[in-house]
Amino acid sequence: MVVRESFNFSDLEQWLNERRVTEIECLVPDLTGVARGKILPREKFTEDRGMRLPEAIVAIGVTGEFPEEGPYYDVITPTDRDMHLRPDPATVRIVPWAVDPTAQVIHDCFDRHGQLVPYAPRSVLRRVCDLYAAEGWDPVVAPELEFYLIERSTDSNQPLRPPRGRSGRAETSRQVYSIDAVNEFDPLFEDIYAYCEQMELNVDTLIHEVGAGQMEINFLHNHPMQLADEVFFFKRTIREAALRHEMYATFMAKPMANEPGSAMHVHQSIVDRHTRRNIFSNDDGSPSKAFFWYIGGLQRYIPAAMALFAPYVNSYRRLARSTAAPINIQWGTDNRTVGIRSPVATPAARRIENRVIGADANPYVALAATLACGYLGLKHRIEPTPECKGDAYLGAYALPRSLGEALAALKAEGELHDVLGKDFITVYTEIKEIEHEEFMKVISPWEREHLLLHV
Repeated sequence: MVVRESFNFSDLEQWLNERRVTEIECLVPDLTGVARGKILPREKFTEDRGMRLPEAIVAIGVTGEFPEEGPYYDVITPTDRDMHLRPDPATVRIVPWAVDPTAQVIHDCFDRHGQLVPYAPRSVLRRVCDLYAAEGWDPVVAPELEFYLIERSTDSNQPLRPPRGRSGRAETSRQVYSIDAVNEFDPLFEDIYAYCEQMELNVDTLIHEVGAGQMEINFLHNHPMQLADEVFFFKRTIREAALRHEMYATFMAKPMANEPGSAMHVHQSIVDRHTRRNIFSNDDGSPSKAFFWYIGGLQRYIPAAMALFAPYVNSYRRLARSTAAPINIQWGTDNRTVGIRSPVATPAARRIENRVIGADANPYVALAATLACGYLGLKHRIEPTPECKGDAYLGAYALPRSLGEALAALKAEGELHDVLGKDFITVYTEIKEIEHEEFMKVISPWEREHLLLHV
């Protein structure tokens, strides 16, 4: 395994030479987590060590639309200037499915004065990690990412269905943690693990989740930027692998009406940079004040950050009592009904799991947002509510119920703007407003079924 923390351009050139790479996919994650960029010949990449793209490329919504006017253009100029992209050598990975030897490298976005573009997702996460570093802290995260395998379909008007496995049959019942149900897709998962090994992605365990065709992959804990990069790469990888096996992989929060939604649960802790000790535990092994303040921060700010954790209209279909997803921000030890869970662990491994985040969230934005909530809790010493020791689903809803409500809450929470960056919040909320308006133009089958002749 390559030690990537200190990977520099000399190491990058050697890495490319050893693998006889002839092409480079120069990637930039946009607000949705889509890979934008260019494909360059190796010689061109080595010569320039970067490229340019219009600055709005990372500020596109899932529909590909831009605002026509408004605060968006207080941040992004109407003249559509260039960004200057610089490759991060530590992110270089092989493209396992390419015919010719091809590498992929994630780039950071800068303006012509050498300043990070503040609304680029990677810039936002870097900004939050820098705030932690200024306090002498190193945040550590470990995502658990759920997704569905579904039958290929080109008709968006038709409901999605689970794919057929080796037996030729599709799942029709819940197969949570079933080994045999995972083995139905052995050829696919053999390719996925092979791709992940070639790409040096630190994936851990694979399980079958509750839904029909629903799987979960766990990542080993590490620095937030490295894990966000790995989730970004993994989503590309599994979509490509699924296509090669005549199926789709989707990270929609709620792809099928009668099946549970998909989450990205994020385990998080903080290590003191000097002592390398977990600040969530006291010397005697008991939970520290920092542990409770971090929980308090999550409880205080998650409702306002929901548009970052649940970024689409579909995201809010997952957050309901009957979908195995949280509906509030209660916290508890080893309690999967709450939004904020503390798994049973040794003092050194004490951590907090944010269970609110959807699988459809941009990994850079989601990690930045959850760390921002915890950071504010630590800085303001926010005490949490009493621990929930029962069924949190019996409590009241405490999260926004729609994208519109979530956007209003995010716009009103100035402290999150200060941590994540005002320019980012402006661009993000303007793009999400456009997406919401596009959705509201669509009349659903439910409306035609129940309203057409009855109201």
